Amino acid sequence: MRAIRVTSAALLGATALTLTAPAARAYEDDSGFWARVLPTTVAPGGRVTLHASGCEQSVTVASGVFDTVTIPRGRTTARATVDRDARPGAVYEVSFYCGTFWQSVDLTIAGGRPAPARPDHPDKGVHAGGGGSFAGLNLKELGLGAALITGALGTAYHLSRRRTDEDGA
Repeated sequence: MRAIRVTSAALLGATALTLTAPAARAYEDDSGFWARVLPTTVAPGGRVTLHASGCEQSVTVASGVFDTVTIPRGRTTARATVDRDARPGAVYEVSFYCGTFWQSVDLTIAGGRPAPARPDHPDKGVHAGGGGSFAGLNLKELGLGAALITGALGTAYHLSRRRTDEDGA
């Protein structure tokens, strides 16, 4: 009996290891080229840090929102200053080039129009929506629900009356 437990535990452990090994390998795989920009949202005129790893040569980073930057071989980061005339709310593509490999990352420019704080005199009430079961009223579903409830109540009544009659009361 003990041998069965040990064998079952060993097979279960081997199966779990086999199923989770590809995910662990994908997570720890740093042999590929990858890139990112931090922060992903920046104000016009702000500075961003460009990260690139997995490249054995210099990485060239280009975007329409800052001058071309080179991350030297052996390093993984460089900094860039976003143009002051960048459009607030726009999303710019930042491209990282490592020889024949490249990746693109989005960079969002913060700003845009500020939302109005609060109107002095609201001219309408709250936009609260339909609420509850009134949103998307479907007569077929309501009829089916009513039929199911009626059937359940009718069955319960029938069964309760039948049992009373069988007892002789």
